[in-house]
Amino acid sequence: MARGWPVLTLVSLAALSTAAQAETLPIKGSYGNKDGCAYAKSGESTGSDDFFLLTLEAITTAASYCEIKKVLTTEGKNFTATVSCRAEGEQADGEEGEGDDTAKITSGPKGYTIGFTSDDTIKWGPLPLCK
Repeated sequence: MARGWPVLTLVSLAALSTAAQAETLPIKGSYGNKDGCAYAKSGESTGSDDFFLLTLEAITTAASYCEIKKVLTTEGKNFTATVSCRAEGEQADGEEGEGDDTAKITSGPKGYTIGFTSDDTIKWGPLPLCK
């Protein structure tokens, strides 16, 4: 059994260093539209093109996945975060289509709305709390 400890320690340290590269949003639960919340609950995609989900770790749509890299500001329930986005189906290894952006995540009476500084015409939401 003692031989397993060094390997276990290395695996644990590797996991910690990977986790340290990304941050999480200080929110409780998942927020999304009907199909996004269904995915949050079951882990199974409905295949819908109308899919939006906000979690502690990421913003996911039918066409993209944006990992929360760093929370830049927190004002009440509003956040600004650096995100690394990639198109659906792409690997997270620097392929074309991946890039950093700044997301503005704003709380409102009907849930969170998400916008991006790179394109102020993009607005996702409001996304209510998934039940």
